[in-house]
Amino acid sequence: MNVLFAASEAVPYAASGGLADVVGSLPKAINELGSDCRIVMPLYRSISEEFRNEMTFVKNITVDVSWRKQYCGIFKAVKNDIVFYFIDNEYYFNRDGLYGFYDDCERFVFFDRAVLEMLKYIGFKPDVINCHDWQTALIPVYYNIYYKYQQGYDKIKTVFTIHNIEYQGRYGREVLNDVMGIPMYNANLLEYDGYINMLKGAIEVADEIVTVSPAYAWEILDPWYSHGLDRILVTKQYKLRGIMNGIDNESYDPATDDSIPKNFSADDFSGKAECKKSLIKQAGLAEGDEPIIGIVTRFVNHKGIDLIRSAFEEMIGMGIKFAILGSGEKIYEDFFKEMAARYPDRVQVQTGFCPKCSRMIYAGADMFLMPSQSEPCGLAQLIAMRYGTIPIVRETGGLRDSVRDNGGENGNGFTFKTYSANDMLDAVRRAKHDYENKTVWNDLIARAMKCDYSWGASAKLYIDLYKEITKTE
Repeated sequence: MNVLFAASEAVPYAASGGLADVVGSLPKAINELGSDCRIVMPLYRSISEEFRNEMTFVKNITVDVSWRKQYCGIFKAVKNDIVFYFIDNEYYFNRDGLYGFYDDCERFVFFDRAVLEMLKYIGFKPDVINCHDWQTALIPVYYNIYYKYQQGYDKIKTVFTIHNIEYQGRYGREVLNDVMGIPMYNANLLEYDGYINMLKGAIEVADEIVTVSPAYAWEILDPWYSHGLDRILVTKQYKLRGIMNGIDNESYDPATDDSIPKNFSADDFSGKAECKKSLIKQAGLAEGDEPIIGIVTRFVNHKGIDLIRSAFEEMIGMGIKFAILGSGEKIYEDFFKEMAARYPDRVQVQTGFCPKCSRMIYAGADMFLMPSQSEPCGLAQLIAMRYGTIPIVRETGGLRDSVRDNGGENGNGFTFKTYSANDMLDAVRRAKHDYENKTVWNDLIARAMKCDYSWGASAKLYIDLYKEITKTE
């Protein structure tokens, strides 16, 4: 099975969020099951000289962007046993940052056309092109309009993975002809609510639509979660399914992780106490055995920061300490900084992104708080459990699929249903109550650490999907 992942980012080359982790990790697991899964992404300025020196030049071609003829360089590299292709155009990608430019529509129109044009020159014909998020949403559209019946392009199937439905690629109608080069008689594929919606186009024409957790697949049929796309998704739900994301168990392994003070495992997690002591010292928190709640997140509304803000001082009053890492909206950054100034021995806040600091929190905290308003999958709760840090989550999206409440059978965390600060506080109280019973808590840690959320299970489901849609009718 030949599979091509098309995405705007992938580790280790370029990353702005969880999308890069998924795209950089899942193909390796797919390949380990006997397929040939490769990745194509833009060649950004931010990709280091070290990585560029490992690339080989394949060919330069010309790509149509509506009426424009644009240069496209194709490069190739092998990293972590995965073949990567890079689409080069300095006008579009030689910039600081990955997104947020006035011409993002044109930049990714170019990328999507280039991905399809590239297939003529790389000696690799995919059975399936798996596209990820709105930046690659036009690949299925262009394939159906321009490439489906071309020699060498026959029988390719397209899968579109929605990582976060909030980001859709919505633009005015003028881009249809002037930027995308799509005929007016195909406008219905992309028109939605008076706009051109790239995500809608992929939903319309892709052979299969995948979300990053089973719960998110049915949640986005509800207007509360769909950001306006529920109407089209309801009509296409026959080809909609959810496959849970995973994590790289080799990268996130407390038994071998050299970035934490003391290694430990599910069979012997005594080293976690040393990690907690080190976190307390590094964060300047008060000595003592009170529970530490870790938070590693973006400070944005849908992550449930409003709930944390509403109940923060009550949690402080319960005797809880906090180790917080993240960045985002200034109002939330300022709030956490104020709490750290007010309670310096109970709250440590670091803004920005620090991989080593996040590992320290995952390994050293006792609990991990994720009261998200919506969460397509979430990776942080999976990493936290891998490190024996018990998640406290709202039942939404992938949090619902991965965390079972300790009040039930085989619990591996604490959950609450409604988006309410009081319900969140109740879950925190229950967690603190169980924490004070060391026998109960140690059993909970062992269960959480033994949960298998590696990419292996997800990869098998993806391969089953690819086989299903490519089988000869």
